Amino acid sequence: MRTRPQFLAAAKGAYRAHGAVVVQMRSRQDDQPVVRVGFTATKKVGGAVVRNRAKRRLREAARLVLPALARPGYDYVFVARDGTPVRDWARLLDDVKSALIRLAADLPAAPKQSAPSSSAPV
Repeated sequence: MRTRPQFLAAAKGAYRAHGAVVVQMRSRQDDQPVVRVGFTATKKVGGAVVRNRAKRRLREAARLVLPALARPGYDYVFVARDGTPVRDWARLLDDVKSALIRLAADLPAAPKQSAPSSSAPV
């Protein structure tokens, strides 16, 4: 995700704050199974160097965690909080995992794809 309207749309969706991260999530309502991800840090986090470090850490955490926990067709925005740049790495990963798990728990179950039946009418 790169444009402001995409970030604003995700901000209207569900969110969970856990520790040093806020994760926002929104269904795109399209048929593309792609997961889009964005990262942001406000000036409250610190100067440009500190904000960039926070976003780099969130990118790496998302790279490790999202393949297992992300839902296809959803946009995710990771918002850095004050503690993101200095948080212990294991705790930051735990924060991201916990926020994603809680978001997934609030969603209806993903539709299961049925396998084609072997007994076709003749």
